[in-house]
Amino acid sequence: MEEGRVRIVDIAEELGVSTATVSNVIHGKTKKISDETVKRVQELLEKRQYIPSMAGILLAQNSSRIIGVVINDHEKYERHVLEDGFIASSLNALAAQIERSGYFMMVKTTKEWNEISRFASMWNMEGMVVIGFCEQDYKKLREKMHIPFVVYDGYFEESGELANIIIDNFDGGLQAGQYLKKQGHSRVLCISDNDICMDHERFSGLKKVLSEAELKIVPMDKNSRWQFYEENLRKIRGYTAVFAVSDYYAIDLLHFLNKKKIAVPEEMSIIGFDDTVLGRMSLPALTTICQDSMERAKTALWLLKELKEGRESGRTVKLEVYLVERDSVKQLKS
Repeated sequence: MEEGRVRIVDIAEELGVSTATVSNVIHGKTKKISDETVKRVQELLEKRQYIPSMAGILLAQNSSRIIGVVINDHEKYERHVLEDGFIASSLNALAAQIERSGYFMMVKTTKEWNEISRFASMWNMEGMVVIGFCEQDYKKLREKMHIPFVVYDGYFEESGELANIIIDNFDGGLQAGQYLKKQGHSRVLCISDNDICMDHERFSGLKKVLSEAELKIVPMDKNSRWQFYEENLRKIRGYTAVFAVSDYYAIDLLHFLNKKKIAVPEEMSIIGFDDTVLGRMSLPALTTICQDSMERAKTALWLLKELKEGRESGRTVKLEVYLVERDSVKQLKS
């Protein structure tokens, strides 16, 4: 081997495979090669720096082995969408599953649905996972996209031609209500930035158990939201517990109460929804409804494979949720 230069034959000899196998992996001709072998060859190619620009070669092939993940940079994230607990957890899980399947992951954030198809075409993607857009956007994408894609968190009456992953939002709210009731709470407030779709289902599940539970719509903007809490603090303190429809809002409220010297859970109990890393690390650690991010990512990759191989055209998969008890809910005296 010449110094500073790695050849196909060198890669083949080190892995114990044929030069044809290495060449086929480089050029995306992998249908007859096992996923394990493809991954071994790709990893060694990168390690030996055989390919200065792996993307350039992948883009020239019919099989790029790139899966795109597109996230709606919604205004409520205030330009920090990738820092959101649910989004970060989802990306970590998807990255692990995509790599395990022998693919590359590319991530894009945007508020515009029509940028999604351009992103896919630009990188010759094999499939895509889309997070955080609305039903009409997904339907328009279905008409425009020519590659398989999975809706990671959609909310539809009918999935139609869309492959869609949802969780049992109503049952999550129900479990939160059952737990709070068991702990002696009856005056419960639910906070959300809307009363539609999945958040409505979460509140409906809560109200099924705690019929007197009330919903407050809070502003998306943090400064406006804290002002809302300040102006309504007396009313909020009239409740013994708050069910937030996301860990994001639960932790935000926890920070506000800490600033006001209102102890959680001694003076106010809080339960969230998502089971994010920040919720596990907060003080007190957040009791929450868990949606399994790794199971969701596995399902997304399975659906993409089914779509690519023509075994699925449209399907909704509903995943279960479960309560994780930590330290943010007080047991009231009976």
